[in-house]
Amino acid sequence: MGSSKTLKAASGGNRVPSHLAFVSSLLKSCFPLLIPLTRSLHSVRKQLLVPLRLAVGWELSPRLLSIIGATMLVLLRLTIGWHFYTEGIEKYAAGNWTAAPFFVNAKGPFAEEFRGMVWDHDGSIRLDKDAIMLQWATDRDRVADHFGFDDEQRQQAQENYAKSVIQYESVLEENATDLEEYQLGKARMEKLDQDPTRDGVASLGGQRETIRKEWKGKAAPTLKQVDTVWKNYIIAQNSVASREQMETHGAYHLRKPLSALMDTSIIDVILPYFDIAVGLCLLLGLFTPVAGLAAAGFLGSVVLSQFPPATGPTSSIYQLIEAMGCLVLAGTGAGRFAGLDYFLHLIVRKVWGTPSDDEV
Repeated sequence: MGSSKTLKAASGGNRVPSHLAFVSSLLKSCFPLLIPLTRSLHSVRKQLLVPLRLAVGWELSPRLLSIIGATMLVLLRLTIGWHFYTEGIEKYAAGNWTAAPFFVNAKGPFAEEFRGMVWDHDGSIRLDKDAIMLQWATDRDRVADHFGFDDEQRQQAQENYAKSVIQYESVLEENATDLEEYQLGKARMEKLDQDPTRDGVASLGGQRETIRKEWKGKAAPTLKQVDTVWKNYIIAQNSVASREQMETHGAYHLRKPLSALMDTSIIDVILPYFDIAVGLCLLLGLFTPVAGLAAAGFLGSVVLSQFPPATGPTSSIYQLIEAMGCLVLAGTGAGRFAGLDYFLHLIVRKVWGTPSDDEV
């Protein structure tokens, strides 16, 4: 009897409490559910870092390069970056830089598309009296709202508007004969541009360009005078503002109506900042693949506008070579060598370099 009591006591002393047993069984039942959850969280982290991985270089570990090879990549990145940065600063400092001459002189199979990117390349806006009067009336109201003109200043703005319209009409009347010839020549140029035989024969293509220059020359003086009247109109409207209004609100700048989805009125504003941004990214080695591809795309458009590349100092072969260099920088993720992409790449490797439970 005594021994049986002792055995019961011993067995009762080793029994696991009921609440601990419940927790243990719960963990055992939930553990299989935690594994897929962990895997899914790891997968989500990877997907969230996909843009960063693309921006700094897709490969988790760059292929083995010698110190000389890595140094050459860094020098190439710095050289191209400095070129873009200085070009952007120069365009920005000029204030009146425009890509119009570049697009006007485009040649090759895509010449017409590039010429169409020049703001009002055919004068359809500046030679349209109704469009000009509407635009100038809009500028008059915008200037008044911009500075907060009183009634007297609004009256002065209206007088400036009326005076500019008179000047504009005078320009059209003085050049009526040339403008009539210009309008008649527009149909001829459209017919020549649609003639496929002139694209395959150099002499015929050159003849078409000669005719185009003569045709453009009919309207060029008039368009230049209209530009002057328009510019003076904006200056006159700004002069209505008092010194206090000018210091508070700043000058009102000329706004041109779009003549295409993307024309030089937009390109001239964006391109200096684009060059500076690409240049800084390459100099700092930040998001190098993105900057390299953007630079290569821009340079590629330059090559297409002058295709095929000719010889001489104005050849676009130099832009083609630089574009290939940008593709090398993008493909190798060159910012990971002596650049900020190195530190961003550490974050990518920490997540993507760790295998998930599925990969183990």
